[in-house]
Amino acid sequence: MKKDGHTHTEFCPHGSGEDVELFIQKAIGLGFTDYSITEHNPLPQGFTELAAGENEAIATAGMSITDVEYYLNKMHRLKKKYENEIRVHVGFEIDYVTGFEGYTTDFLNEYGKWMDDSILSLHFLQGKGGYRSIDFSPQDYQDGIITHYGSFQKGQENYFQTLLQLVDADLGKYKPKRIGHITLCQKFQNYYENEETRLSKRALQLVDELLDKIKGKNYELDFNTAGMFKPYCGEPYPSLPIMEKVIEKQVRYVYGSDSHHVTDVGRGYPIVPHNNERKREIYAGYRE
Repeated sequence: MKKDGHTHTEFCPHGSGEDVELFIQKAIGLGFTDYSITEHNPLPQGFTELAAGENEAIATAGMSITDVEYYLNKMHRLKKKYENEIRVHVGFEIDYVTGFEGYTTDFLNEYGKWMDDSILSLHFLQGKGGYRSIDFSPQDYQDGIITHYGSFQKGQENYFQTLLQLVDADLGKYKPKRIGHITLCQKFQNYYENEETRLSKRALQLVDELLDKIKGKNYELDFNTAGMFKPYCGEPYPSLPIMEKVIEKQVRYVYGSDSHHVTDVGRGYPIVPHNNERKREIYAGYRE
């Protein structure tokens, strides 16, 4: 099986706007057997009033609630259309927002029966002035997270603590079992010259706890290559040291391109570890 488990569509406000059918055709051309469409779900009602920072970071984070049924109808139509060429799985990338677990559970209960495969991700933390995006821009992250917590590493630690809450959260029977890009807090790590951005000792402890918890619940990870192509990141989510822990602990993982453009489909796939013996060979191709 060759699977891309994390992709987006024209329903994403911060995507390319290209028709998802072009993404599917690209995946077929690259020899993928399975393709999961996981669009960002609408943010909770009332969230905007409690968020701060760049307006665009909030306004473009998720699809409109009015588009959800059209999205599902179109994706399932394409799933049927291409069923003899590729297995298309339809779902969402669900945003976990602390304090809005009730909304998330209600959304999943409403649409879960149409979901084949989904991801649960963390894009917002409590920060300066309210909820803040962690992946919009280095300037916004500096203002909203680093300033609020006092350092880049303290922001890291809060991120991983919140991921632990995410894994434990009771979101009902349709809760996604794959956890998205668990080191997204490192997206801008190479931007800040005056900050120590390596994972702190406490952050590494929290990562160990997180992996054990994911393993214990029989969840899986999104091995997300998008970070390799971000100018201030330069590595996948999760990074090499964490991926070694993933393999040692035998935590399951699924490759995800996190495609927002047709050209993103399949990016970084050659570096995916396909067995538990490669360890430090994982990123050999990437390093070259």
